[in-house]
Amino acid sequence: MFLNRHPLFPSARRLLALLSAMMVAFCLIGSGAARATEPVKISREDTALDLTATTEIYTGRGDAFQVSTAPGTDGIVRRIEVRSSAENHQGDWAVFALANVSEEQLERVIVAPHFRLVNSKLFWPDLGSQRILSITPSEGFALDRQPSDEADVFRITLNPGSVITFVAELAGPDLPQIYLWQPDAYKDTVNAFTLYRGIVLGIAGLLAVFLTILFVVKGTSMLPATAALAWAVLAYICVDFGFLSKLISITAGDERIWRAGTEVFLAAGLVIFLFTYLNLNRWHQHLSYATLAWILGLGLLFGVAIYDPAIAAGIARLSFALTGTAGIILIAYLGFNRYDRAILLVPAWLLILVWLFGAWLTVTGQLSNDIVQPALGGGLVLIVLLIGFTVMQHAFAGGAYSQGLFSDLERQSLALTGSGDTVWDWDVARDRVVTIPDISAQLGLSPGTMHGAARNWLPRLHPDDRDRFRATLDVLLEHRKGRLNHEFRVRAEDGHYHWLSIRARPVLGANGEIIRCVGTIIDVTEQKNSIDRLLHNALNDNLTGLPNRQIFLDRLQSILSLAPGSSAVRPTVITIDIDRYRQVNDVLGIAAGDNILIALTRRLRRLVKPQDTLARLGSDEFGLILMSERDPAKVADFADAVSKAIMVPLNFGNREINLTASIGLVSWVDQQENAAGLLDDAELAMFRAKKAGGNRVEPFRPAFRASGTDRLQLETDLKRAIERKELSLVYQPIVRLVDAEIAGFEALMRWEHPKRGSISPSEFIPIAESSDLINQLGMFAFEQATSDLTEWQIQTGELPIFVSVNLSSAQLLNNDLYDDIRAVLNKNHCDPHKVKVELTESVVMENPEQARLVLEKLKDAGLKLALDDFGTGHSSLAYLTRFPFDTIKIDKSLVRDPSDKRSILLRSVITMARELEMQVVAEGIESEEDAIQLAQMGCDFGQSFLFGPPIGSESIQRLLKERFPLMKRA
Repeated sequence: MFLNRHPLFPSARRLLALLSAMMVAFCLIGSGAARATEPVKISREDTALDLTATTEIYTGRGDAFQVSTAPGTDGIVRRIEVRSSAENHQGDWAVFALANVSEEQLERVIVAPHFRLVNSKLFWPDLGSQRILSITPSEGFALDRQPSDEADVFRITLNPGSVITFVAELAGPDLPQIYLWQPDAYKDTVNAFTLYRGIVLGIAGLLAVFLTILFVVKGTSMLPATAALAWAVLAYICVDFGFLSKLISITAGDERIWRAGTEVFLAAGLVIFLFTYLNLNRWHQHLSYATLAWILGLGLLFGVAIYDPAIAAGIARLSFALTGTAGIILIAYLGFNRYDRAILLVPAWLLILVWLFGAWLTVTGQLSNDIVQPALGGGLVLIVLLIGFTVMQHAFAGGAYSQGLFSDLERQSLALTGSGDTVWDWDVARDRVVTIPDISAQLGLSPGTMHGAARNWLPRLHPDDRDRFRATLDVLLEHRKGRLNHEFRVRAEDGHYHWLSIRARPVLGANGEIIRCVGTIIDVTEQKNSIDRLLHNALNDNLTGLPNRQIFLDRLQSILSLAPGSSAVRPTVITIDIDRYRQVNDVLGIAAGDNILIALTRRLRRLVKPQDTLARLGSDEFGLILMSERDPAKVADFADAVSKAIMVPLNFGNREINLTASIGLVSWVDQQENAAGLLDDAELAMFRAKKAGGNRVEPFRPAFRASGTDRLQLETDLKRAIERKELSLVYQPIVRLVDAEIAGFEALMRWEHPKRGSISPSEFIPIAESSDLINQLGMFAFEQATSDLTEWQIQTGELPIFVSVNLSSAQLLNNDLYDDIRAVLNKNHCDPHKVKVELTESVVMENPEQARLVLEKLKDAGLKLALDDFGTGHSSLAYLTRFPFDTIKIDKSLVRDPSDKRSILLRSVITMARELEMQVVAEGIESEEDAIQLAQMGCDFGQSFLFGPPIGSESIQRLLKERFPLMKRA
């Protein structure tokens, strides 16, 4: 390798550089050497880069290879020559360049996997091999190889601002994938896959051993075939997960033979299982001959795998696909002929077909992510698991009735009584229906009302269900077989309809006619209502009843699919965001904000026509698909009408509230545009209107895309905000409900962005949690809160108050959390007994065992622990006994529940907490009557805007001096 450098004067140096570049260009043209490559820019934030597309491959270039380097920071293109370091080198080279655009030294590793199932091809597949023999950089020495059995790994160091060209000496002309990893990220990824592979491998091993033991115990022919398939899957994933190389020492060539052999074993195992399980020899003798020839052919492939593994693996993969296709045809045919084995195998074989489809997408390169290969290995284990359950269900079904008829009837009777279901008995001969116990009582009817002829049920049925109910019974009587599985609505005495579900089967007499129909009938009204509520909540906004964002996008996409074929379909998307809505919430409370949104929804509904769609896209953001107007002038007039409708003053609590809106709109003009893109454009226009001061309508322009909100930019701004101390804390009072005295405060974080203004925690907290900023942010809040608490006590004396600080999931999983909190408490001289740490149920359950250990240490340190948002999640009582909480905070949704059961639920929760010697804080109290009622129930504390909004530290200090004037002198 050589480089040309001379210490010359600047002018001469530039002239010589120009001449050198010209000479190098002429030399490259004349000699056929590789041209200069474009460098890949790398920054500190880049943890993993795919260099495959930017790497240039040169084949058949001999032992000496010349290439022009990427232009350096001085703009000079140099030429380097690299000679092969291995005797078996075939003249294949790869060239790529990296540029460190950061201001610090970067450590990275270059990784080239030996085997990738992705794009390995169906015929003559690439079964893996060593990819890179060595890598030579344009600066420094050849890279050091890192130990790895599954990939060629080389460690590199990039100095700040450096541009380095790398020449890789290839073992062959193929380089399926080459990555650039941050070392720790690569190590974490390898460890994560190692854990997953260990779990899958353990399950596969247990399945193989378990099915083998079952074969020894039971001895049916299905079990050894299933065990053979399980062992084939175990062998395949042992090779695929690299476990075989840890058991025995094998070369790259040997691994190709093993991989091809296991694929042949897997294909043969599937054929044997299908033949044995379906017992194909009983259906046709020729099937036995065909299967035997198939298995013998696959057996010969084991020998072929030694000499040409690629051919053997390709034929095995084709055999696997043909087996799946033939299997589904046989299963369908035998299933229609009521062959139980075929019917039981349907779920497992459908899963095999799904796996085959995924494998085909993978080997052809249509699925190309890094998790698809281990996912397919896990899928094989899942297939064997499902097949094992199917085989065991069939193999052991023969002994289900070995204990006698009386025992079975007794068990069934006890099971029916224990389930609480009602027996439905229809005596067909006498046409008399009896329910035990009488279902009439559940419907509020007189006893025996629902007994009698089946036709007497029809007047009570919902009109839409009567014909279906009659037809179901008629079909059952006509065919004299099948089961009755029917749901219908029955009118109760109060006029409401109850959903009832009948499941029954006919009883045939000696003449083959149905004499009775016996089964169960249950009330499924609650389940039906729950399903309806879930469907409604999934499609509509709970507060306004408008469609949500998903339905909005779905309708917009449907409209866009019609737009190219009809000139009358030209939708306009309008997004509406209420200006200063957060200030209304902060000043008047969330209840006022909700009422304002409902009022604005009514106004907007008056403006839209039936063909238009109005939806709520977010907190204070509405979306509108305008179909009734196509003329640009009329669209603009409509947008102005929306703005004016929102500007009409609102009266709330004897106060006049004036609101404005930032409106963005975009009309459909591009046939390639989809719903999400069109909505994004409208929101970009809306954001531009808001940045311009709000209260305006902004049409979309393509230039807006370049200035859209950028999550990365917000993350960068958040880092600067932490450094520049732009973040602050405000405190919301928590009062004792008995005497309305202040008992403590909850610390809430605020961020005043210098350009964007106030940014909600719901916007920047998720960004901090997805990066490495959440720990800094959390410790900032904890340190500031304890510092303010200490300062209040210095100014006012030792007060009987506490401060609550929220903890995120990322902090809870940080091993240094306990030490950091102890350090902050010691630094600020803060009493830990006056600090509460609040956690939500979802945070605790992300890693329950880790959470329990950390919380116990914090509890031992003297901190108080509170379970926040109780009543919004699963609210499992196990949390209260498993974790050392001493306070629960009842969520405002439970406190504000308008139903009649609210007081019962609240009293139950409060009583339970007091029995567990825990304190209770109620959030979102809206009135003094609610506060008095909660206090009478035994609730300790309350927190809401009724007792005061969040205020700053200095305001808290003045408040404490007013509320506790004698504490300092005492």
